[in-house]
Amino acid sequence: MSRILGRKLELGLLLLVTAVIAVALVSLELSQGNALTTEMAWIIGGFIGVFALAHIVIKFAAPYSDQIILPVVAALNGLGLVMIYRIDIANETNLASRQVMWTLVGVVLLIATLIIVADHKVLSRFSYILGLVGLVLLALPLVWPQPGGDEFADARIWITIGPFSVQPSEFSKILLLMFFAQLLAQKRALFTVAGYRFLGLEFPRLRDLAPILVVWAIAILIMAISNDFGPALLLFATVLGMVYFATGRAAWLVIGLGLVAIGASAVYAVSDKIQSRVANFLDPIATYHDVGGGHQLAQSLFGQAWGGITGTGLGMGYPSEVPVAHSDFILAAIGEELGLFGLGAVLILFGILIARGFGAAMNVRDSYGKLLASGLALTIAIQIFVVMGGVSGLLPMTGLTTPFMSAGGSSLMANYILVAILLRISNGARKPAELDSAQQQAPGTNLFPAAGPASSNASNAEVAR
Repeated sequence: MSRILGRKLELGLLLLVTAVIAVALVSLELSQGNALTTEMAWIIGGFIGVFALAHIVIKFAAPYSDQIILPVVAALNGLGLVMIYRIDIANETNLASRQVMWTLVGVVLLIATLIIVADHKVLSRFSYILGLVGLVLLALPLVWPQPGGDEFADARIWITIGPFSVQPSEFSKILLLMFFAQLLAQKRALFTVAGYRFLGLEFPRLRDLAPILVVWAIAILIMAISNDFGPALLLFATVLGMVYFATGRAAWLVIGLGLVAIGASAVYAVSDKIQSRVANFLDPIATYHDVGGGHQLAQSLFGQAWGGITGTGLGMGYPSEVPVAHSDFILAAIGEELGLFGLGAVLILFGILIARGFGAAMNVRDSYGKLLASGLALTIAIQIFVVMGGVSGLLPMTGLTTPFMSAGGSSLMANYILVAILLRISNGARKPAELDSAQQQAPGTNLFPAAGPASSNASNAEVAR
């Protein structure tokens, strides 16, 4: 009964987030000189209902899970809703109501994942099958009939089912991370013990490295054919980080940097899309009037410069002047109207979410859970770094969206599944040891505890074979 009545911190934070979002929406409406509308009431009511449902289910399905994760996600989702509604007012669109609907679908998927996956270790039994499904989902848009329209002209990454469009790569990313987590958990001893020394660094044997390279290369090839390189960068950097977490070897970073240099050079040489984005990144003003040129990035920089430290004020800027501000450039819209303070607050929220994910990785007792949680947290960190670098002109644009904030259903649904897995892992990490008889090893302070004599002998025996 105490665990059901618990989670007061989560409930209190959710109420605080709801109050902040409601005040922001009311202030936005009044700043435009408009009366309070039923659409705004629908957005606030839908937000309250969706996260109240999630809170109640988590109390029963994952009562020991981290109580900070859901409120942080709700805050990010709510701030995204506010900014999308702001852009709706300027463009006379209706994206915010659709975003509430997609949020409901995402939370339903979060609930379903928590109910179906009663223990994260169950996922390890199906990780190879899930990895294969992930590759199939990546390749699906290549054979799926593509409709016309600008949305589908740039890259073959969408499939249409009736009136809905879905981006399968958002879901395949999670499935592939499950595969890599299982493979690394099984091969970690080999990566640590066996290998070759070169220039003071220890490199793994090719036969141990081959499974990761093959699956990674297939995924990258599919993304290259799809003309969508943002997810390729995200997947590569995440897997490289997971390998480094598992082994602690700097040689993996050397291998990764070498592959990045080779791959980036090859992609730049053959892809007009990448050449255009690099040119826009180097000088957006020079290509300001070109089709697909630097207009979007230049408008983003103009808006953020005008916003300055404190912003123009919610509803007082011109974020709609940035093309696709509701999706790829929603952080630029926040930077314009809420300023550096508001943008910094959003980045702090993401930092908290990432830290809680790594906290779950540190405390969970099994290697698979550690690798999976760290991989999921790392993919959010890399995505935010790349998106923020793109909208601020520090990196070329990649087409990645801001998790939980950008308009669109695929990213939102996939990220709620990601959050459900993090909650499930944190629940296993925080569950009292006496209630989890299957867990024999106490959590340590390192991501991976040092291998004892038994594990070393087992590793040496496997190397000998």
